[in-house]
Amino acid sequence: MGMASRNLEGAVNSNINVTPMVDVMLVLLIIFMVITPMLNNKVNVELPKANAAVIMEDANKEDSVVVAVTRDGKVFLGGDQVTVDDMGAKISAKLENKTEKHVYLRGDARANYGKVMDAVDGIRSAGVSQLGLLTEKTEDQ
Repeated sequence: MGMASRNLEGAVNSNINVTPMVDVMLVLLIIFMVITPMLNNKVNVELPKANAAVIMEDANKEDSVVVAVTRDGKVFLGGDQVTVDDMGAKISAKLENKTEKHVYLRGDARANYGKVMDAVDGIRSAGVSQLGLLTEKTEDQ
């Protein structure tokens, strides 16, 4: 009786195993899906709550001009800290090539009201036609 044997030295496996690559791609996709919404809000601000909040989708666009006032009174234009005196010129420079001059203000709920009003005055000095005050909608129970 003879024993059957296979010649394994000459056999080449030409199949590509894509399962590990797919696993890595899915993990990267999930990471990017979780992190992307956090990138829009460069400054952490606790927004005040409002009953009649209107959804402003343009505030989430990448090229939108967003001013944030933090709890300790610091003013940020995008992710860069600015003074109220310099803010008008910097906003004018950002809005120079835009047809619609919209600016969005994210004021912390615990911020000093005077600091928020100073930021509004600085925004208005740039010749802004529309100022949107961003809030969170209260949950009806």
